[in-house]
Amino acid sequence: MFDVQKTTAEAVQWIRDWFETNGKGCNAVVGISGGKDSSVVAALCVKALGKERVIGVLMPNGEQPDIDCSRQLVAYLGIPFYVCNIKKAVDGVKQSLMESGVELTRQTLVNLPPRIRMSTLYALSQSMNGRVANTCNLSEDWVGYSTRYGDAAGDFSPLGKLTVREVKAIGRYLNLPENLVEKVPSDGLTDRTDEDNLGFTYAVLDEYIRTGVCEDQDTKARIDRLHKINEFKLKPIPCYEFKAEN
Repeated sequence: MFDVQKTTAEAVQWIRDWFETNGKGCNAVVGISGGKDSSVVAALCVKALGKERVIGVLMPNGEQPDIDCSRQLVAYLGIPFYVCNIKKAVDGVKQSLMESGVELTRQTLVNLPPRIRMSTLYALSQSMNGRVANTCNLSEDWVGYSTRYGDAAGDFSPLGKLTVREVKAIGRYLNLPENLVEKVPSDGLTDRTDEDNLGFTYAVLDEYIRTGVCEDQDTKARIDRLHKINEFKLKPIPCYEFKAEN
């Protein structure tokens, strides 16, 4: 039922309209991991704005084994790009916290680099008349598989209402290299994939999101639990509603 041609055209137009209202003449700044999401977002922005207004940012944390995928994408799209290695920043924060007596958890170590990367994107964006692209998709957001104020941040989100399966379909429709569309995402700390950590496949998750059907009840319960405890990530920060007395 997914009309990839129609959806792609609408997403491109949505990006154009958003920039017309929220950053006329500004550049789209996209963190390039070399995976399907950042590749599709960058390609959509090129279609919407032209490659001269899309800036790719490569942010390895020390040595990045798959950095060639990031370089492949920016070369394929022909967009300008910058490389900023975040290792010193990440190590500096870790070292300072440990010297203060903080015992860093595994989750802290996983989430710190994405937050440093987002700070890097905003620093570059503010210096180069930019707007930062959020590259998360609906499937990841649904179960909270993103880092708040890390990859979950950004100024505009072209893929936020699209599942993994739909994002891949757009990538193929845009003729992106197949190895980038099908690149298996990992947590960046171990050799475990996203699906290993989640405990279910994106195919199962996408089907449940779109149809409400999940045959395995244990998996359904896990998805429901993750969705419930992570919903706060998708909402604006709650504020105390002060009411001034007349």
